[in-house]
Amino acid sequence: MSVFKDLSNAMAEAVETAGKATVLVNGRQRMPASGIAYARDYVLTANHVVERDEDIRVTLPDGMEAAASIAGRDPGSDLALLKLEKGGLTPAETGAAARVGQMVLALGRPSGEGVQASLGVVSALHGPARTARGGMLEQFIRTDAIPYPGFSGGPLVDAEGKVVGINTSGLGGGNSIAIPAALAWKVAAELKEHGSVKRGYIGVRSQLVDLPNAAKKTLGREQAQGLLVMGMEDGSPAETAGLMIGDILIGFNGQPVHDHEDLLAALTGAVVGKATPLEILRGGKVETVQITAAERKEEAPRREHRRHAMWEGRMPRGFGRRFGRHMPRHFGPRNNDE
Repeated sequence: MSVFKDLSNAMAEAVETAGKATVLVNGRQRMPASGIAYARDYVLTANHVVERDEDIRVTLPDGMEAAASIAGRDPGSDLALLKLEKGGLTPAETGAAARVGQMVLALGRPSGEGVQASLGVVSALHGPARTARGGMLEQFIRTDAIPYPGFSGGPLVDAEGKVVGINTSGLGGGNSIAIPAALAWKVAAELKEHGSVKRGYIGVRSQLVDLPNAAKKTLGREQAQGLLVMGMEDGSPAETAGLMIGDILIGFNGQPVHDHEDLLAALTGAVVGKATPLEILRGGKVETVQITAAERKEEAPRREHRRHAMWEGRMPRGFGRRFGRHMPRHFGPRNNDE
């Protein structure tokens, strides 16, 4: 009995600790959502719950209300950073990376009645995963903690009340996942400094292919697949660099490209506007060209894919079983545009 009591008290203390940094975010017509104190005058929340650019109100843990403005948005990761007119928040503390089997609490403050919580375990870690808004999540957390209405933007915390993720239902077709805290804080830092997150774009349409045996020997490394260039946009970085339909992309910026996720993960803001080596197979020979990635512009998801808005590729194993057998294996075209 004492073990159960100790665990219960520890969970309650964790909620109390994290609750001091969990706020209510009123930025849409329907019910409010949640947010977490990133700094004394900044709140990190889910982008999809901030539907308006003005008249955003944040209810603080002490019940006081404060006006807020948008410091930056990143639809690709469904994160938004809000700037309060007056500071005074207690910044949340981040914990160690989540582990499968770890007990966690999903927190939210969707009403003025106070913080709410749901207990569960980390059931899986997935990633990288491509989002429908052109982003790439290096990893995301799946838990069996119940995501009650209004929990999006709130924290997923460990037994000490430290943040391990940000809850959102805006990336998985209405299904709740959590963005790891390390990634969320990284995005927040970019939003605070630049107001947006840069992502690279080279303008090719590609398809995953197996590499010929002769090519594998030529490479001198373990790599079984690459990306076959199926098409290019006029005036794109790929066309400017001299890529040709039929080339196979096998490396970018010194790292192997095994699949679409590898390429998208490599197309970060750090390579935008900079000449970067792109390794290709052309006529069975390995060649290196210099390519200057452009900045990807955010686009609204295609209407037919809005309901299931996360992946344009294979779903992570077990995801369909967790959220229902009627979810499709693919959310977009099988040929991918990078």
